Amino acid sequence: MRALLIEDTADLGAAIAARLRGQGHAVEWLTDGGDASRRIQEDPFDLIILDLMLPGMSGSDLLTLLRSRRIRTPVLVITARGDIGDKINVLDIGADDYLVKPFDLRELEARMRAVVRRHSGVSTSRIEIADIAIDIAAQSITAAGARIELTRREFRLLELLVLAPGQVVPRERLIDQLFGYENAVNPNALELYISRIRRRLKASRLRIETVWGVGYVAKTDDAAAADLN
Repeated sequence: MRALLIEDTADLGAAIAARLRGQGHAVEWLTDGGDASRRIQEDPFDLIILDLMLPGMSGSDLLTLLRSRRIRTPVLVITARGDIGDKINVLDIGADDYLVKPFDLRELEARMRAVVRRHSGVSTSRIEIADIAIDIAAQSITAAGARIELTRREFRLLELLVLAPGQVVPRERLIDQLFGYENAVNPNALELYISRIRRRLKASRLRIETVWGVGYVAKTDDAAAADLN
């Protein structure tokens, strides 16, 4: 996912950003609430990870501002405040979940997945399409019962496509989600990943089709055949 991390504690922010990037997520890290307010209006994010104690603008004030502007990006609050009153307050002003410091980074990842799934209307981490079963939480894929090995970035790309079956996902969105803020991305990198996924899923009934000049679409064999008739 493309996440905005807003955390002013240097060691914690660095640890979270490194962990999430290592898991294949695109992460932008800011340390000031005012800067974050401006940044959120410039680009869309899948998730905001928000500390409450921030310079420039507090996390609570930032969250209130976002919701008043009808920005519905899911927000996962992380804070040292463990009082039930604080938790109720941030949930009431629009947070989607709340995690008290210190926390295990694995729990943070699980909370992130759950928040984004709920926001997308997906109630489970398991996706099934044709003879493909994808477990997002376990990062595993099976095709016709056989385990398929993909890299983290290949897994994320396939996930983005199967979450919108039959719909064309624009090339620019895929690049943005996969590579985020990397400065030097080979223009052919996306096509290379698509080619690798196609080879690994060759024996399955799932097809990834190119819509020239637009993007890619995931279809079953039946849907692809119907388009030709």
